[in-house]
Order: sequence, then C-alpha cells, then structure tokens
Amino acid sequence: MTRWLVTGAAGLLGTDVAHVLRGYAADVVECDRAALDVTDPGAVERVLGEAAPDIVVNCAAYTAVDAAESDEAAAMRVNGVAPGLLAGWCAAHSARLVHVSTDYVFGGDATEPYPEDAPVAPRSAYGRTKAAGEQAVLAAGGDGQVVRTAWLYGATGPNFVKTIVRLARSQETLDVVDDQRGCPTWSLHLARALVALGVADVAPGIWHCSPAGDASWYVFARAILAEIGEDPARVRPTTSAAFPRPAPRPAYSVLSTAKWQAAGLPELPHWRDGLAEAMQAVGEALTSRA
Repeated sequence: MTRWLVTGAAGLLGTDVAHVLRGYAADVVECDRAALDVTDPGAVERVLGEAAPDIVVNCAAYTAVDAAESDEAAAMRVNGVAPGLLAGWCAAHSARLVHVSTDYVFGGDATEPYPEDAPVAPRSAYGRTKAAGEQAVLAAGGDGQVVRTAWLYGATGPNFVKTIVRLARSQETLDVVDDQRGCPTWSLHLARALVALGVADVAPGIWHCSPAGDASWYVFARAILAEIGEDPARVRPTTSAAFPRPAPRPAYSVLSTAKWQAAGLPELPHWRDGLAEAMQAVGEALTSRA
C-alpha cells in the first residue's frame, strides 16, 4: 500500500488532505507542527525516515501575508527553506513531493490567466518566500510537483468566507475591494485534486489548480451573503486604496489550468458552484465559528 505523509495536517488545507486520504483508507501519516518542524533538517530526516512515505504532501506554510512584511526571515524558513528540505529527502528516497504554492508569486499585472511558465514577479514578502520554495523543490532534482492555487477557504482556520459572515452579523453594510481578481478555491476540492496528482503518471513540474471562473473580492462577498440568505446589496464595491495593507496584493492573479486539464487531472468546478457545495457540506463550520 502506498504510504502518504501530510505536513501541516492541522491547518486549513492539510486537514482536508488528511480527511480525503482517510476516506480512501490510505496509509497516511498526519504531521502537525508539533509532530514535524519542517524547518528543522534533523526533524525532517528523522520523521520522514521513520515514516518512509512514498508520497509527501506539503501543506505546511507561513500564510500571514501582512506579518511576513516585517518578518520575512521567519516566512522564508517555512515557505522557502523547508520545501527544499522535504524535496531533498524525497529525491534521495525516490518519493514524490506534492508542494502547494500560490498565485502571489506573480506580479498581478496580467490581463489573462497566468500559465505555469509565466515569469514570477512577487510583490510581497510572502510571494517572494513562496517563489523561493518553488525553486527549492524544482532544484532538488526529484519527483517534485509544485501546485499553485489561490484564494483558499475552508472549514478549518480563518479565511475570507468566515470573515464576511462575521462582518455581515455586525455591520449593516460591507465595503469590499472590487479591483483584485482571482479564483476562490474550496480547500476540500483542492485536497481531492492534490491526492489525484499524487498518484498520477506525470512528469515533475509546476501545475495550476483552481476553479473555473474568476471573481473580485466584492463579487465573492456578494455570493457569500446570498448563500447565507442575506441581501447581497449590503456589500458595496471599493478600491484597494481604501484599505491599505502592509503587503501589496496582486490586482489580477487568475491562473490558467490548461496544463492540468490536458493531463486529464480532475478539474475543479466553477468557483460559484464550489461555494454553494461548501456551504451545504460544511456550512456550520463556515458560519458558526466565523
């Protein structure tokens, strides 16, 4: 039986990846931060050596985008250095690494979906550290699969859906930026896709995996209110300039999934259908603990 190891298994995405694997009755080792410090070379060697996985799915990440601006070194250890440690072990032991990256590696100045070979031009510390992690995985020379995704939300941990639900309960109107476009991605859909990639007969490289369609945060917020039975008109469009943040956000970070589709990998549904399915499946988690 194929043995899997999931890093960041207590996080937003790692929780769903582990759940999917358990559903397949897979042999899976779930490592949260306490079980495996991915930034510690000795811990990586010891834990992976004892587990002897055939496939490693790296969901461990420093995702505090704004905090990374003032502590890029900490973000780099998790997002840039650790993937190289995991990839090095996998290359040395003929294991596959599925590493999760982000749309933030791009500059956000495109006008059509980014293909995998588009030049990276991160504008934030978070984006720079994630780009470094991608390069570390590819440089290791093993079976490294880098998967970029975007605008992730799910039942575990803080995310945009939970924030909008919380604000809708306390504010009459919500001002949400309408000048950033991306692909809202339900973590369970992505988790299933990552597992499919883990066993696919494909060459090492970079992949884009996100839903069909795209939206602005404003459009996404209106859809969330509609799902919880609230009036979407309570959401008002505004600009990024009205909400200055330490880290700049890409204005346009829609990802092309043409390569993913051509490989016959399972496609994610339209983001709007994904949101409806998420609300039906885990609505309580998305609303009660927002």
